[in-house]
Amino acid sequence: MNFHTRKWIKPEDLNPNGTLFGGSLLRWIDEEAAIYAIIQLENPRIVTKYISEINFVSTAIQSDIIELGIMATKFGRTSLTMCCEVRNKISRKSILTIDQIVFVSVDENGRPKPHGKTEISYDDTDRPRGTGD
Repeated sequence: MNFHTRKWIKPEDLNPNGTLFGGSLLRWIDEEAAIYAIIQLENPRIVTKYISEINFVSTAIQSDIIELGIMATKFGRTSLTMCCEVRNKISRKSILTIDQIVFVSVDENGRPKPHGKTEISYDDTDRPRGTGD
């Protein structure tokens, strides 16, 4: 799994307990997974179909730097399934895991559209496209 997207935990990201608000983290994951899916499926029209059980393993506090890892695990006819892990950049301690995030490629009318992809695309730097630098 490639970890390239990083977030710095700021005061506005915290819940009343002073730890990272889960809703903020899930928003970042959904956005990162959407960008990954758009690049892999070469279609800017994708929708989140399914997110499996979300396992909050530990937390983050203000000033922590976290990193999000996304990896494609399966290509369906119209879908892309990924897994995700979020960890503390410094300690490498896992913060969250998600076994399945499914995005569906859609047409201009919002109907599922076959994408024809079967494997991860790579850019000219030999890294999976959409994973940052």
